[in-house]
Amino acid sequence: MEHLFLSLLLGFVTLVSVAFFVLFYKHRSNFTGTNLPPGKIGYPVIGESIEFLSTGWKGHPEKFIFDRMSKFSSEIFKTSIFGEPAAVFCGAACNKFLFSNENKLVTAWWPSSVNKVFPTSQQTSSQSEAKKMRKLLPGFMKPEALQRYVGIMDTIAQRHFAADWDNQKEILTFPLAKRYTFWLAAKLFVSLDDPKDIRKFEDPFQLLAGGIISMPIDLPGTPFHRAIKASAYIRKELLKIIKQRKVDLAEAKASPTQDILSHMLLTCTDDGQYMTELDIADKILGLLIGGHDTASAACTFIVKYLAELPHVYEAVYAEQMEIAKSKAPGELLNWDDLQKMKYSWCVAQEVLRLAPPLQGAFREALTDFVFNGFSIPKGWKLYWSANSTHKNAAYFPQPEKFDPTRFEGNGPAPYTFVPFGGGPRMCPGKEYARLEILVFMHHLVKRFRWEKILPEEKIIVDPMPMPAKGLPVRLFPHQL
Repeated sequence: MEHLFLSLLLGFVTLVSVAFFVLFYKHRSNFTGTNLPPGKIGYPVIGESIEFLSTGWKGHPEKFIFDRMSKFSSEIFKTSIFGEPAAVFCGAACNKFLFSNENKLVTAWWPSSVNKVFPTSQQTSSQSEAKKMRKLLPGFMKPEALQRYVGIMDTIAQRHFAADWDNQKEILTFPLAKRYTFWLAAKLFVSLDDPKDIRKFEDPFQLLAGGIISMPIDLPGTPFHRAIKASAYIRKELLKIIKQRKVDLAEAKASPTQDILSHMLLTCTDDGQYMTELDIADKILGLLIGGHDTASAACTFIVKYLAELPHVYEAVYAEQMEIAKSKAPGELLNWDDLQKMKYSWCVAQEVLRLAPPLQGAFREALTDFVFNGFSIPKGWKLYWSANSTHKNAAYFPQPEKFDPTRFEGNGPAPYTFVPFGGGPRMCPGKEYARLEILVFMHHLVKRFRWEKILPEEKIIVDPMPMPAKGLPVRLFPHQL
């Protein structure tokens, strides 16, 4: 019996040893080749994913980038993230190269967690789904369409501030900023306008955003598991809205041009087919995430920095009050009003530089190529980092200083300020985000001064920057 136990134990140890050997061999084989960028590859399967994510959890996502740039004396370094061999591209020249070679040498790529959270994307790929989405959006994001949105945004902002900010002594900024931007997206994309309907999506979207870019471990309690459950709930609710819209369109109770949902239901794809209801639900889900998450982070950090910098607040307040005083009672903001908010937009851009909602994005090498003397193998994943330029003194002197004048005149050099990406894949909602941020700033400073309740509140990045406690502030309404 003892010999049998020892034999089984020896067999188990041998099996585990062989498995580890295979893992290490396979992991290292992904990094064989001549003249690869310098760098570390970490452990099998996880690579350097924990280090990559944990610097964000600690509030300094740029540390992963700058530590390796310094150690390897290079603007390109190799690593392994989310189980993939990868190269991180840092700096304006690298940004220009990646943005200029979209669909030539590189194409968009997302971690497997994204495809698993959006299941219909698995039938093709998240890349091809994104291309379809980009063909659908231009009509709703071009200037003439955006001009029509300003009055709607102003109306919703007034309702939002009246319901959630007015007559409050203290508020939690981040949840309210998300509520405002989600309300706008829901109204403009699917004509959802009832605050009760809006609020039932708040918690699921919070869970979804926290798990899209995460280790794809589908076990109870993990961010990825919670994201999958939240995605399923949101998709089920969206399917109800889609089915009702089809009925309303058939009975002429809804307009074919009233929002993106109607457009999707009535538009054929390139192959002459109409999208399925589940496909539309996934696309609307993606739009609602993109349409509110990044802007809500920007609005939150605008509140943070204006609380910390009274002289910046005063300049924004003066600009916004000049516009407010030019309006007749009850008159809504219009496109021309927003064009006058020049200093306010400089402030918002400086916020986006210091706390970019989009920390970076992935590409995949379509073929072998050489850049800056280093070989990049086909299939490698390439990551560009906004912080590699935003917080780099070579591009922005005194990078930690808040200075809106950086954006006056011609502004920063090309490919250095990239909160919305760049090239063919620049965020199509960039101008939409500008409008909702400026409308938010207008109503915020017109109503209040405020102070931070937690002066030393920690900032975490998971995957977007956010105050760890939601940025509680104490409000001081202006005396009329």
